[in-house]
Amino acid sequence: MADKILFCATVDYHFKAFHLPYMKWFKEQGWEVDVAASGNMDLPFTDNKYHIDIQRSPFHRSNIQAYKQLKKIIDQNNYSIIHCHTPLGSVLARLAARDARRKRTKVIYTAHGFHFCKGAPLFNWLIYYPIEKYLSRYTDTLITINEEDYQLSTKHRFKAGSIEHVHGVGVDTEKYKPVNETKKAEIKKSFGYQADDFLLFYAAEFNKNKNQQLLLQVMALIKNEMPSAKLLLAGEGSLMESCRLLAKELGISHMVDFLGFRKDIDQILPMCDVAVGSSYREGLPVNIMEAMACGLPVVAVDNRGHRELISNNSNGWIIPNLDVVEFAYRVMNLSKRNDIVKRIGINGRNTVIEKYSVDKILQENKRIYQSFTGKQEESIWAVQ
Repeated sequence: MADKILFCATVDYHFKAFHLPYMKWFKEQGWEVDVAASGNMDLPFTDNKYHIDIQRSPFHRSNIQAYKQLKKIIDQNNYSIIHCHTPLGSVLARLAARDARRKRTKVIYTAHGFHFCKGAPLFNWLIYYPIEKYLSRYTDTLITINEEDYQLSTKHRFKAGSIEHVHGVGVDTEKYKPVNETKKAEIKKSFGYQADDFLLFYAAEFNKNKNQQLLLQVMALIKNEMPSAKLLLAGEGSLMESCRLLAKELGISHMVDFLGFRKDIDQILPMCDVAVGSSYREGLPVNIMEAMACGLPVVAVDNRGHRELISNNSNGWIIPNLDVVEFAYRVMNLSKRNDIVKRIGINGRNTVIEKYSVDKILQENKRIYQSFTGKQEESIWAVQ
């Protein structure tokens, strides 16, 4: 009988966006792969997919039903490994797997950025910190994706069997890669832009944390100096319409394109000139890593995820204290210095290839999985 693994998260799109390479990997090694999450999306590399009624709010009553559903799924299957992701998905999975762990099921939790961190609101520390610390005792391996979270969980003595630092979920550096100047101009024209338009790009849900308003303020500061600048905002969310209104109030509607949900980010990024990031909190942002893989310099506000990826004057700039003026200055300087754009873009791609590619992360995760399976390197865990 094949070994079985259950992947669990709040929503099924999480696996579509971040984890297909790892699910594919397990299938290629002969494992049975199940997924439990909210949503009805068809996922490849999946034997059984279970819809469970998880809600993002920790106080939503539907999560009681989701816990019961998840516990039934786990109790009825003989999983060797349960790998859970996202805050609510991981809370419910670890609670539901307590009996299974007594029967030798191993539980892995990847924390994609703790909600409590340096500079986080007190509310986050009061709510999320005690929950995560308590549930760590039901975790065989806690995986953190940035150094700050790793240090925090070890310093505060989280009770997981082991605590590991893995460099994110990985970026496909063949899918996300630079193009030459001629091709770049062609792609810009195909999307309706001029070859000399200076394109800034940010992909993120429109919510309070992602703080797109700061980028709109940056555009308002540079609109007279850089009339050819365009800000491309991919994503959807509850604050998108208020951002549209703010762009209109600032007189920059003609400089901002709201792209909505996109499946062609790998085609959009190579035509852009700079990647920008405005979020208050990040774990290890995939959108920034994808941009770096495409050779874009990055200008981003200071947070732990951005600090992990960006070194000033090497592959981009970190802007302290949400300083809109400094942010605008860095963008304007890049628009005038193509030599700097190229140098920093090359450095950024090299950073991703060396530390954050899918192949690198597969190797890091393989070591963790192998510690539970007892399989030898030359057998099923050899990377294909």
